[in-house]
Amino acid sequence: MAEIVQQRIEDRIPELEQLERVGLFTQKEVKSIIKRATALEYKLHRLIVNKDDFIAYIQYEINILELIKKRRAHIHYKFKREEIEFPIIERINSIFRRATKKWKDDAQLWLSHVAFCKRWGTKAQISKVFSAMLAIHPDKPAFWIMAAKSELEDRNSSESARHLFLRALRFHPDNKKVYQEYFRMELLHSEKLRLQKAELDKAQVDLGEYEFSTEILNGKLAEVVYRDATGKIKEAEFVIALLNVAAIFDFTKELQDMILQDLLANYTSDSVTWDFMARRELDAPTAGEELHTARGRASDVNRREERCCQVYEEGVKSLDTEPMWSRYVAFCLERVKRKTNVEELQDKRQQRLLGVLRRAHDSSLLKENYYKDWLQILLSLGDAEGAAGVAMAATQRFSQSLPLWSLSLQTLVQLGSGDVGRLFQDAFTHVNPKESLPLWQLQLQWSADNQSPEETEAVFQRGLLSAVAAVAMEIKERYLDWSYSTGGYKKARKIFTSLQENRPLSKAFFTKMIEIEKEQETPKMNNLRDYYERALQEFGTSDEDLWLQYIQEELGPLGQPQHCAKIHWRAMKFLEGESVERFTSKYTLIQTGHS
Repeated sequence: MAEIVQQRIEDRIPELEQLERVGLFTQKEVKSIIKRATALEYKLHRLIVNKDDFIAYIQYEINILELIKKRRAHIHYKFKREEIEFPIIERINSIFRRATKKWKDDAQLWLSHVAFCKRWGTKAQISKVFSAMLAIHPDKPAFWIMAAKSELEDRNSSESARHLFLRALRFHPDNKKVYQEYFRMELLHSEKLRLQKAELDKAQVDLGEYEFSTEILNGKLAEVVYRDATGKIKEAEFVIALLNVAAIFDFTKELQDMILQDLLANYTSDSVTWDFMARRELDAPTAGEELHTARGRASDVNRREERCCQVYEEGVKSLDTEPMWSRYVAFCLERVKRKTNVEELQDKRQQRLLGVLRRAHDSSLLKENYYKDWLQILLSLGDAEGAAGVAMAATQRFSQSLPLWSLSLQTLVQLGSGDVGRLFQDAFTHVNPKESLPLWQLQLQWSADNQSPEETEAVFQRGLLSAVAAVAMEIKERYLDWSYSTGGYKKARKIFTSLQENRPLSKAFFTKMIEIEKEQETPKMNNLRDYYERALQEFGTSDEDLWLQYIQEELGPLGQPQHCAKIHWRAMKFLEGESVERFTSKYTLIQTGHS
């Protein structure tokens, strides 16, 4: 091992000597590099090698390259790159090869090697890296795409890129992204040839017998890719993605028309097609209207939006489904949310949206999440009656939806509807009890604000009977708090006494009663001890903070410090697992005055 390491260090001496000779590094720095490189090399030759050691060595060499680059710029020295940088770059490539050979499955390691080759311009090396990587990872479409793009962009080889895409399709015959990027590559190839031809024509260069293929110049190879792709992947969204790629290039009008005809002929049963065709109307050319004023521009926008809506109308006639209506609603909602200073345009957008929402609802094809937008629009317009009607209709349409019940009840509470009490009961009969806590919280708040104390207490009593633990615990906490705020200390203590044995119980229930006791003009320590003792019966095995609070209470003005040792002994006896360690460390802080 020592001989190999020594040989590797000796191999780098010529470049180090050059670095010192040309003034990029000092003699001291060169010695430091030798020492560090030796240590790193030894790590790579141990019996059990570590991937992190390879990465550390690579990073160290890259840091040297970066430092050389900065110092070259500083002293304006541009010579001897073959003798200085090239050996370092080759050494880094060699370390990468050794690492990827040992950890073949580490995709990130391969990508790091690719990134290094791109950064330091080793274009010949990058093809070899991709070739080795794809031999190990042919199952990753993204790697094939990266390799093909590299051939096209870094090596300017359309032929190699095409070859890679064709190989990729053998492994991934139905992969949309591979087809999409292959399609884009062929269009880029055509564009490149068109630019070359234009430059040659401009320079009036005689090409002899060579001629540019008109079909290739017009993107016929891309059309072949398109037909192959859509023969295997019959999805409107995929066809639209290819159309959008074609639209980037200014020579593809015929290709775009062909794709558009294909879309309309074969995919009108998909709402995506109608949505795409409708939105195209926003970008349609204007008829030369006056656009110099805000009102003129708003009028033009409105006409475009009307044309969009005409397409959507055809869509919902042809395809009366929830996805089709959802796309129509989504479009109208987007337009409403767009800012405009022209009130007339905003009013038209709102009325258009409300009309579409109503019709979708009447067809029982309005998605649940759009009812919230509907209510918000109506409330913003001050249409209380309309909002109340929509709220009621939403709960009938989605009778088991907790979010819709909550939203609708909040709306009706806000509007002061007289049906709220009855609707709460309807909600509880339809919503899964395990999800009902938000409804209880909403009803308790509404009852406390709008009903008599007796009626609110009746709501609390019903909540206490819930078989859902989260509901029962929350109700107890709120009941205690409400009792104190409405009936004072005596009522709160009475409620606490009646519920303290009624499981399930939460820690917050006890700590609330402790807070109430401490808020009194003359708090009673015996009562506080009772509350702590009762809480510790429930949570004493796992909640170290409760024991610590009890100890701090005894250390306070109302307590007796001599009781602390006994509480500490009991805590150490009752606490389990990691709670003991946490208790011990926190108790030590209290003793040293750091609590």
